Amino acid sequence: MNKDIAKIVGENLKLARKAKGITQKELAKELNKYQPDYSEYESGKIQLDYEKIIYLCERLDITPNDLFGINF
Repeated sequence: MNKDIAKIVGENLKLARKAKGITQKELAKELNKYQPDYSEYESGKIQLDYEKIIYLCERLDITPNDLFGINF
């Protein structure tokens, strides 16, 4: 794989968030994080844990496959 998975997830997370019209600050608050910390998820600097993956997929109406960029 030529791209780091955390970067792929971050890019897909950003696209899904923007499609819903939600700000980083709003999602950060829902996750009990500060906006700069949340931003690191979207930039691929920090990997999401399982609970956050599930929460964000449900919140943004996407599947884990969408988040990870997996197409079968």
